[in-house]
Amino acid sequence: MSFADYLASKKIDAARFQVAEPEVFNEWADLFEQVHPNSFTLQKLNLINAIRRRYWLGPEAALDKSSPTSAPPAQPTAGKPKIK
Repeated sequence: MSFADYLASKKIDAARFQVAEPEVFNEWADLFEQVHPNSFTLQKLNLINAIRRRYWLGPEAALDKSSPTSAPPAQPTAGKPKIK
């Protein structure tokens, strides 16, 4: 997994992040190459949330192209009536 793929999985726009904060981006990319992605997440969890808020990757860009664009709504199932 590349660092850009990791950021996309965290819904972070890598291009905007890299342009706005190149030192932080490069520091994180170097660390990401040295450790496991789970370890990176644990080390940077609070910082990832702050970066996500600033460089959020919109829902339309985060959609998986292989999945259908609109899934049919789930039908409610009839359960037992509640006894009062």
